[in-house]
Amino acid sequence: MTEKMFNVGKIVNTHGILGEVKVKRISDFEERFYSGEKVYVVRDKYEPLELLIKKHRMHKGFDLIQFEGYENINDVEIFKGLNLKIKQAQLTDLEDNEFYYHEIIGCEVCTGSGERLGSIKEILAPGANDVWVVKQPDGKELLIPYIEDVVKEIDVQAKKVVIEPMEGLLD
Repeated sequence: MTEKMFNVGKIVNTHGILGEVKVKRISDFEERFYSGEKVYVVRDKYEPLELLIKKHRMHKGFDLIQFEGYENINDVEIFKGLNLKIKQAQLTDLEDNEFYYHEIIGCEVCTGSGERLGSIKEILAPGANDVWVVKQPDGKELLIPYIEDVVKEIDVQAKKVVIEPMEGLLD
């Protein structure tokens, strides 16, 4: 049986001619992309391909990564659009009230009074705090700031989040 894997980024394009890829990070851990770290890509029904990170740098809000043994653009073209993954064994222990994205995505969100608002489908990191994108039953999206004043309870085992909406949040 294959070990469970988790997305940490998406290769959105190549960059330059020396084999760098442009990655949209979906992890709060920049060190996942440091030189010497291992990540994996999975193409269709193929086995995961292990990639060793040779170089990493930031450029215009994206991670630019070069992999060991992939020295030109032709080598990395096939990775465009693929997710970068890590194995479960690579996850690190978190502090209390810290969560991995995969633990939060899919959680049902409701108010303290029990009103069901929808489920978390994506996490955005626009600045000071994360913003959770909640898909409501009517298909509309609701943006919930991950701040103490709003998010009151998180139970990742039960996949449930309780919020206390601030004024105007549900309008």
